[in-house]
Amino acid sequence: MGLRTQKRRRKENKTDYKLRMNLLKSGKDRIVIRKTNKYFIVQVVESHEAQDKVIVSISSKDLLKNGWDKKASGSLKNLPASYLTGLLFAKKIEDKKNEFILDLGMIRTIHGNRIYAVVKGLVDGGLNIKVDEKVFPSEERLNGEHLKPEVKTMINKVKEKIK
Repeated sequence: MGLRTQKRRRKENKTDYKLRMNLLKSGKDRIVIRKTNKYFIVQVVESHEAQDKVIVSISSKDLLKNGWDKKASGSLKNLPASYLTGLLFAKKIEDKKNEFILDLGMIRTIHGNRIYAVVKGLVDGGLNIKVDEKVFPSEERLNGEHLKPEVKTMINKVKEKIK
């Protein structure tokens, strides 16, 4: 029995084909969360015959339009910013009764990290996502209690504007 060559996207750590096949078989819309060097990108994606179509998309850069201070634009990937990105995305989606599947891709999933802060924002915004409550970060960290007071007030200002 010979060795099997890995597919290019798997070798580059971009696609987990086994996971993708199971997501496609479900037939439900996916909420895709991607982390870049500066931002979080959250999208609703539907698939027809393995062709993905993005329905709604938002980035943590959109927090700048909702009161996030431009001086703190380098911190659009921290824990409170990721929570607020999920909350903003949940407010943008009209069809909240739909059940969504979470697609985290090849991101490492560690309990309490920034990815689960985005998911907590989605759940608090009213989306129907099956997820265990144990994986979410603590409320103190989501509200920025561990940050400077001026950053904490900015986070509260953005949260009030979103709600």
